[in-house]
Amino acid sequence: MGLRDALFGRTKQVAPKLDNLFTLPSAALTLQSELDLVSSGQAGLCFKAGSGESALESDNDLRELLNFDQAANPVTITTDDLGFKWLVLTDVDIAGLVTRVHGANTSMVEHGLGPRLLCAVFGFVPATPPGEGSVRMVYLLKQGTFYPFAPTGANERDNELELRVRSFLEQDLPMEKDLSRWMALWNLPVH
Repeated sequence: MGLRDALFGRTKQVAPKLDNLFTLPSAALTLQSELDLVSSGQAGLCFKAGSGESALESDNDLRELLNFDQAANPVTITTDDLGFKWLVLTDVDIAGLVTRVHGANTSMVEHGLGPRLLCAVFGFVPATPPGEGSVRMVYLLKQGTFYPFAPTGANERDNELELRVRSFLEQDLPMEKDLSRWMALWNLPVH
């Protein structure tokens, strides 16, 4: 970033940090052994729809760009109540989910959509319901860090469970240290 950019308030876009995603499958083993949580089989990639040079005209354009095998593992695209787009993937294998989310991220970055990527979310549910509750592991793409989000109702979350998850996963995952970045993501399309 040059002096001119600084004077005119322009900032350089931060590229997504994708490689830390691959730490999640081993951390999933810890979640299962310590908290009885297993993958829900769903993951989501959140991004800003946007327009301009690197816009996708339709959801079909995005599906075509990603070139996923729809028959084997369905992909849905939805828009949340804040206007953000979600690419929701399903796969019973957590390693498969991580690989597909990484592939989607990589494809979008290669096509100039990297600055629009916000986060990836992976669902975890109790292996023996009701358990302690469900958790979503949120991956902040720009920071390359994870944090747990444990919704319990429409606008309620289980902070104690989130902190317990963090304590068990600190050695397995790059955890987000700044708690102010642990945003509540209500009405997620990922369960």
